[in-house]
Amino acid sequence: MSSSIPFERYDEEFLSLTEQVTSKLRPLDPSTASSTSLPPTAEADVKMAHNLLLQADDLLKQMGLEARGVDDAAVKRDLLAKVRVCKTRLANLRDDYESAKNHIDRSSLGLNEDIELGGRNSGGGRNRTNGSKERLLSNTDTLQSQSDTLANARSIMAETEGVALEITEELGRHRETISSAHGRVRQVTGMTNRARRIVQSMSRREVQQKLILYGVAGTIVLVFLMLIYGMFKA
Repeated sequence: MSSSIPFERYDEEFLSLTEQVTSKLRPLDPSTASSTSLPPTAEADVKMAHNLLLQADDLLKQMGLEARGVDDAAVKRDLLAKVRVCKTRLANLRDDYESAKNHIDRSSLGLNEDIELGGRNSGGGRNRTNGSKERLLSNTDTLQSQSDTLANARSIMAETEGVALEITEELGRHRETISSAHGRVRQVTGMTNRARRIVQSMSRREVQQKLILYGVAGTIVLVFLMLIYGMFKA
């Protein structure tokens, strides 16, 4: 049975990574931070959060492999449940990251500020500028959506690979069980063959003993008849 100690270490490291991501994204939360109150390290923080999320995703894959490698069914079930909880937490952090990144992108284009000042400023030039910024942001969002789609596809492929690995391990265990059963069948067959040979040998020996007994009895009868014949002749 595999030890759960490596999994616990992975779990602790995953918790540490997610806490770091949360600390990086908290000041960038669009619901609490305006475009004018973003920290000067906002872009660096969101990049760091992205790197930490990638590390957490790799670590989560290792946790899944470790959980599926446990032999004890009850322990395995508990570890896989923890993995699912971690996946949910990671998905929520990805959503927070996307919100923060989008907030920073809009702030860098001045759209958040334009929205705040929209009621106080007007004019064709500003409208044209806003339209250009909106189109640029729309293109950025489209590219980000495509990147997210690719990331989701990679995640699905990784999960599919994990399931396939689990199925392969189950098939391997079944193959070992079948091979063990075949070995026992061959062992029983060998014992049956040896018993049959022993019985055949005993049968042949019994036949030989009967033939010898019949021969001795015939010899005794023949000698007895010869003695009787000799007595009458004398």
